[in-house]
Amino acid sequence: MLRWTRFNIISVVLGFAFLYLPIVLLVIFSFNESKLVTVWGGFSTKWYVSLLSNQALLDAAWVTIRVGLLSATFATILGTMAALTLVRYTRFRGRMLFSGMVYAPLVMPEVITGLSLLLLFVAIGFDRGFWTITLAHTTLTMCFVAVVVQSRLLSFDQSIEEAAQDLGAPPVRTFFEITLPIISPAVFSGWILAFTLSLDDLVIASFTSGPGATTLPMKIYSQVRLGVTPEINAICTILIAIVAVGVICASIITKRREIQRDRDERAAAAAA
Repeated sequence: MLRWTRFNIISVVLGFAFLYLPIVLLVIFSFNESKLVTVWGGFSTKWYVSLLSNQALLDAAWVTIRVGLLSATFATILGTMAALTLVRYTRFRGRMLFSGMVYAPLVMPEVITGLSLLLLFVAIGFDRGFWTITLAHTTLTMCFVAVVVQSRLLSFDQSIEEAAQDLGAPPVRTFFEITLPIISPAVFSGWILAFTLSLDDLVIASFTSGPGATTLPMKIYSQVRLGVTPEINAICTILIAIVAVGVICASIITKRREIQRDRDERAAAAAA
């Protein structure tokens, strides 16, 4: 049993402070009256108002949100299919190669992934822009979805599917009415993770972007090199809020699903 010594408490506090104190300071200084981000001049929300008139940042944010929504959706569909293949079909030719290709982006440096995708798009004559970033982010995040969904499928009770098929349900209907609702918390968590990774990506987007397709991390990075402005703090605070709300929603949905599953299992056991 872990004993909370003074050393353990100090280590945990310093660790969390190192991780989250810079984020807290960023949020606080987004409400700074002064234009100097290192000097506190009083509480104000004027930089959020000023952000609404910064068309360049708004356009970059809109591109980032659209890329995130599309790439997360595509990655969730492909990642779920890949997880089902790896869990349910354990004996087919090329399984080792397929598994390695699915998990490769997990360990591949983003610079290599971005450069390889850039060379691919140039070789096939695909003009870089919004869709190349979307395809690149789908490639990056699909493996994360596959890992999350696969972990849920490994503990899945397949007797439920077998019972549905014994009652005459075809495989497709069994998947959509039995399997998918049960694994939906993992699927939704994978979608949230893919969306967050897409919002955060800078390296791959820098390689695969084109004219008129500048993402928000690229825009922020280009402005930070000239100096941090309170507007950047404001847009970063909004992104933090969006991610935090998404994580909270995913946690609530997952918890409710687990409670409902426990109730169903107890009801089934009582009826038996």
